[in-house]
Amino acid sequence: MGDPVQLKDEGNKHFQAGDIDKAIECYSSAIKVCPDKKMLAVIYRNRSACYLKKEKYNNAASDASKAIDVDAADIKALYRRCQALEKLGKLDMAFKDVQRCATLEPKNRTFLETLRRLGAEIQAKLKTTFSTDSRVQNMFDILLDDEMGKENKEKAANNLIVLAREDAGAERIFQNNGVPLLLNLIATGKPEMILAAVRTLSGMCTGHKARAMAILHMVGVDKLCSVMAIDDEEIALAACNLFQCINDSLTGGDKREYGKEEALVLDASKDLKTILLSLLEMVASKKVSGHGRDQALNLLSKNVPRKIRKEKDNSRTLFTIDHGLKKILKVCGQVPELPDQLPLTENTQLIASVLLNKLYDDLTCDPERANFKDICDEYIKSKIDPKDMDKTIHAVNTISGLLQGPFDVGNALVGHQGIMEMMVALCGSERDVDQMVAVEALIHSSSKMSRASFFITNGVSLLKDIYKKTKNERIKIRALVGLCKLGSAGGDDYSLRQFAEGSTEKLAKQCRKWLCNPQIDTKTRKWAIEGLAYLTNDADVKDDFVEDELALKAMFELAKSKDKTILYAVACTLINCTNSYDKKEIIPELVQLAKFSKQHVPEQHPKDKKDFIEQRVKRLLKAGVTSALAVMVKADNSILTEQTKEMLARVFLALSENPRDRGTIVAEGGGKALIPLALEGTEAGKVKASHALAKIASISNPEIAFPGERVYEVIRPLVSLLHTDRDGKQNYEALRGLTNLAGFSEKLRVKIVKESALPDIESYMFEQHDQLRQAATECMCNLVTCKEVQERFLQDGNDRLKLLVLLCGEDDEGLQTAAAGALAMLTAVQKKLCTKLTTVTLQWLEILQRLCLHHNPQIQHRGIVIVYNMLNSDDSELAKKLIESEMLEILSVIGKAEDSPKRQEALDAARACLVKAMDLGLIKPFTNTS
Repeated sequence: MGDPVQLKDEGNKHFQAGDIDKAIECYSSAIKVCPDKKMLAVIYRNRSACYLKKEKYNNAASDASKAIDVDAADIKALYRRCQALEKLGKLDMAFKDVQRCATLEPKNRTFLETLRRLGAEIQAKLKTTFSTDSRVQNMFDILLDDEMGKENKEKAANNLIVLAREDAGAERIFQNNGVPLLLNLIATGKPEMILAAVRTLSGMCTGHKARAMAILHMVGVDKLCSVMAIDDEEIALAACNLFQCINDSLTGGDKREYGKEEALVLDASKDLKTILLSLLEMVASKKVSGHGRDQALNLLSKNVPRKIRKEKDNSRTLFTIDHGLKKILKVCGQVPELPDQLPLTENTQLIASVLLNKLYDDLTCDPERANFKDICDEYIKSKIDPKDMDKTIHAVNTISGLLQGPFDVGNALVGHQGIMEMMVALCGSERDVDQMVAVEALIHSSSKMSRASFFITNGVSLLKDIYKKTKNERIKIRALVGLCKLGSAGGDDYSLRQFAEGSTEKLAKQCRKWLCNPQIDTKTRKWAIEGLAYLTNDADVKDDFVEDELALKAMFELAKSKDKTILYAVACTLINCTNSYDKKEIIPELVQLAKFSKQHVPEQHPKDKKDFIEQRVKRLLKAGVTSALAVMVKADNSILTEQTKEMLARVFLALSENPRDRGTIVAEGGGKALIPLALEGTEAGKVKASHALAKIASISNPEIAFPGERVYEVIRPLVSLLHTDRDGKQNYEALRGLTNLAGFSEKLRVKIVKESALPDIESYMFEQHDQLRQAATECMCNLVTCKEVQERFLQDGNDRLKLLVLLCGEDDEGLQTAAAGALAMLTAVQKKLCTKLTTVTLQWLEILQRLCLHHNPQIQHRGIVIVYNMLNSDDSELAKKLIESEMLEILSVIGKAEDSPKRQEALDAARACLVKAMDLGLIKPFTNTS
């Protein structure tokens, strides 16, 4: 046990010496052993001073309070608590403490000054607070006043939304009875009022767990669901965003430390479960609009399956399957042509299929997958009823939905006894709706070669029969798509044509005819594109299609329509037309071996050669493919699956192959559209999109290609292409893109450095491949004006500067230009590097002389600038060494040469060097004695 007085004195000594941590340690030890209350108060007061120094204001205030508890007139403790409270933002409490200090010592200037300052700050804060409160109240008064003009209401609504996006503003609305008032806005039933209220609530819930939870309880999940169920696309989307904001805040989007309040907001699992169950109820409810159902499915798709597969917990998926799988299957099975169906949009059933696929993919073992299949099987069996045709076609439509989602599950169901026979029987039904549903199911079930081969032998005659006999255009087009699909079963293998010569061209011609007919509804015309997606595997078909500008423009217009179920078919068609799918490398030796062993050898169509592909790309660009792709990229995230994103990225890459076409892509918004594709999706898709971005970034003005803040988002995808697992072409394009961006602004250079690109760029400067080495050196040349890059060259123990000097001595002029440019800029801004340059290699002077004598004016100018920088480096020995060498003669010869526009920069630089040498007293001016 130590002596408290001795420990206190030791603490005082440490405090005076500036060793605050030691002082705290001594005072803390003294507190543990001090029995005297008055002595204890002094020690607490002293430790409070230490915590103030350490900026631990909560601790400082707590210790000062303990001293004041013993002696209410302890003026030092009062003032220290005042200082701590002020730093914590508790101005009113700090004001009370300093007021007490001023009462005890009325003439103390420090107390009076603090009192005056805190008083002014409190008044300003109150003014702001009352001003904000009154503004909030005023906004609500305007919005709830029926006689107020529309313009004033819109302005008030926008102000409220903007205010809610700031944390302080959101808190003022919340504290100022804002939630009940927002509920009053919703109760008006006016769409613009509901939108304003929902968007304000979204702002209030973003990034604040406690407030999000409070708002959820005040508004209620049922109320939020009822708002999302309204038949208004904008309101449904806004309500979906509100749910997402709440979910993000409750599941970790809020990083605040709440202290003791944490216990009140810690467990959000019950609320999250309530939201999940409510969304599942919405999925199959007749009271929910099509737009509301879409957003409920989207929320489930985004938040239920695991985002990171490494996480082991997929309990939300299992819960959703147990409590909602049948409801999702019900949505897939809806047949809008029948009475008493759920309200749907054009996209609802595809969104449901995508959700089914994501749920199935999130399962981790065979028993979980077996349970999923069993529920689906049980549901289909419960709906098949020979006496009730409506129930039966519902079952068939559900299978179609599964075939578009988890294909394996749908395929297994099709294989069950009686299902295929039932689909064939429905094709012969007298009801159009039966035929239509059955044909669609047949088309979806033939997505795999094995299934297609079954239909080639059993279904072609059936589909041909339907196609010839039906008078219903909607059925006719679906039967045609079935035939298209069967006709393309061989892919792009010219030798595996399923139908007779010319048959696929006839089918494609009919598809184009339907596609261009505006009298036919969008959903039916969509099937024409579906047919072309299969038929364009044939090079004759794709060549005819891209020559038909009207058909191309019709497809692009449909791609921009509200019906986003069309996206996949459009993407497939474009992939085929640009030949941007993965191609297997044909090794001649293996081809010979296959022929010898009488195995099938794939053949390339003559129109699939490079010249034909380039012509097709030009026609697609002329028809406006880029603007269509830009609209497609903005589609709802659930419909724009990762596979579709990858296909769009592949098309963009094919379009940007020719540098002369990149301007067209930029002008139609292609640069902006590529950024999300490069940041999200499959690994292959991200690489393809990044490569296309690199091609555009390498030759475009970044301000035009990527307007605003988007340009900073381009850098990360380009840096990702520098990794060694990417191919040389991708490395090269990325380096060229980064070179262009680095030459544009200091902010972009700093961003490139922050993305840790420097080590990769430096490694390519050592590359044996000439083009890669030159591209990397050019990139470094544009980066050296950045302070952080200069510091890397200043560091000891590396070969960065040596490499640049040696690259200046290479034979490749492009490489020399870049290396000499980098060296010229570095020696201009960092004088230490001028001296360091002479120590990195014995060849430095020889290399420098070669630069100054170079026949290329650019390289010569850069070399002479390096010499000037060395003369100007404040290193008199270095300057003397240069002038005593042959460099003086070289500079003199260049300086005396006649002026020439081509070499003027080099001449002026040489003359500047000679003037500098004269200023340093190393040479004397020439004088004429005559």
